[in-house]
Amino acid sequence: MKAKRPTKTQRLSSTTINTLPQTIIENILCLLPIEEAAQTSILSREWRYKWTTIPKLEFGSSSVLEIRTQENQTSHVERARKIMERRRKLFNAIPRVLLMHQGPIHEFSIDSIANCDCFELDPIIFHLSRNHAVKKLKLAFDYMYPHKLPLCAFSLHHLRDLDLSYVDIDHQPIFSGFGSLRSLSLIKVKISTKALLHLLSNCPSLKRFTLLGSICDKDCTIIELFDCLHVIEDLTIYGDTPELIDEGIGNDNETWFGILEENSDVRLEHLKELEIHRFSNLRREMELVTVILARSPKLKKVIIHSLVEKDEESDMLKILLQASRASPVEIVVID
Repeated sequence: MKAKRPTKTQRLSSTTINTLPQTIIENILCLLPIEEAAQTSILSREWRYKWTTIPKLEFGSSSVLEIRTQENQTSHVERARKIMERRRKLFNAIPRVLLMHQGPIHEFSIDSIANCDCFELDPIIFHLSRNHAVKKLKLAFDYMYPHKLPLCAFSLHHLRDLDLSYVDIDHQPIFSGFGSLRSLSLIKVKISTKALLHLLSNCPSLKRFTLLGSICDKDCTIIELFDCLHVIEDLTIYGDTPELIDEGIGNDNETWFGILEENSDVRLEHLKELEIHRFSNLRREMELVTVILARSPKLKKVIIHSLVEKDEESDMLKILLQASRASPVEIVVID
């Protein structure tokens, strides 16, 4: 008896997305904003809870679907109000999403460029620290609405990547740090000198560090910072971090090179790339770069985002190329 050939419908159903492994489906859903990923629950009964197992959750302006309106039908103010309201609803949905989530969360991100003071950060971070081995955490807020980092965030011992923007860290430096952290970015983070140095000293595996903004005190020197970055490979410093470059070297007549003489044993043995933003070619900025060139035997590339004029830029580059270097280094100046 001749076997029946499968119908066209049966052949198509065997090649649908439903036959993909769960890990592939999760990877696909991770590429969608969380709001769109949750909307896949209406596709079928099988898809109702698939989005609740994705290991990567991102909440932010990119998660808010653009409100499309016909031109001249809605004013810019009204459109902004609707977008703000939609974003507020999304952020308020974070606790419900966490409550419904069934699998591990390895990456968690809140990235907002607008007012998001309408939700509490503490219970969210507490939930993550108690229930998930989060490896990547990003918290980026608006400069007008900074959030305090909950103390329980330091219980996220599995963190490898921490990115903070407009966050206040006002805790006493008693936390144990992050033993597995590889990358740390502090953008406009309010933190005391003591807490910053304590944090860096307790991240023994830190290889990538980005710093932009003011620390609370004015007695932190770049030497103290270097002394905490034992295995750093990629260092990014923005030129408008004045406490480290200008005020942080002391208020007496002690010169920058005098400090370096006293700390001649400070070396950046693992540094491979240095990037400096908003470089104004000030004396202490230039001395900072020359010191790093002389103290970094594995340094391969220096990228300087310059604010100076073209004619001054060529002189600046000439000085850097003639400076003493511990290794062959490519120096790139970007306008």
